[in-house]
Amino acid sequence: MSITPFNVPIVPKLKRETILSLAKRGVRIDKRRLDQFRPISIQLGAAGKAHGSALVSIGNTKVLAGVKIEPGRPFPDTPEEGVLNVNAELVPLASPEFEPGPPDENAIELARVVDRALRESHAIDMSELVLIPGEKVWVVWVDIYVLDHDGNLFDASMLAAMAALMDAKIPNHQVLEDGSVEILGPGVEPLPIRKKVVSVTLGILGDTFIVDPSLEEEAVADGKIFFAFDDSGNIVGIQKSGPAWLDFKKVSVAMEIARNRYHNVLAALNKAFQS
Repeated sequence: MSITPFNVPIVPKLKRETILSLAKRGVRIDKRRLDQFRPISIQLGAAGKAHGSALVSIGNTKVLAGVKIEPGRPFPDTPEEGVLNVNAELVPLASPEFEPGPPDENAIELARVVDRALRESHAIDMSELVLIPGEKVWVVWVDIYVLDHDGNLFDASMLAAMAALMDAKIPNHQVLEDGSVEILGPGVEPLPIRKKVVSVTLGILGDTFIVDPSLEEEAVADGKIFFAFDDSGNIVGIQKSGPAWLDFKKVSVAMEIARNRYHNVLAALNKAFQS
């Protein structure tokens, strides 16, 4: 578990006191239960030119993820595996807190958290992405764009990335005698997904944990803790941000709350591919 910077906008003192007071009584400013997600929606194929894409909304937070698959060289230490790269961009129109320019530490952290959860879970069977062992493999790019920031970017980004990967199709291609790869057109073969990965983020308000914190709740929280789960319920990633101090007991409580709620996110993901 690593700790990262925690940058949020300032909330007026009166609203801060209201949010904290309500949380202590088991109530939230938007009338949700402490362990309740905002409405989740997933639109597949939102970026027509991508090999796979998904637009995810959790409440008013909106994140677009696109997947591009292209031939490239494997990493020297994994010559018989494909390559996965995850990038994130905090689009300036999504929040007054986001600025134009190269990815800042928050964008880098967001990409790293999603990337790590996908890798640690072995969500994709990378051995199935080899074209010529040691020389040519499929490189899978996942680009995450935050379009509207109203809190809980981790869960929205994780869900968008996973949905886009499940939506993706490997390009129709042929491997030529000289070792080059000719792309013939759009494909029909899906990526070899082994596991579905979703996450649950909790805001930390003193001794109280709240699921799927809104932006206002994040602004008054002492920190956040993120749990990523595979579809068998195994924890494949944990990340803490903010100054809140958590002992083993508190982490265990947070983990159980998250474990009881990851099914909600997984159900939304499965539903998107049933319609």
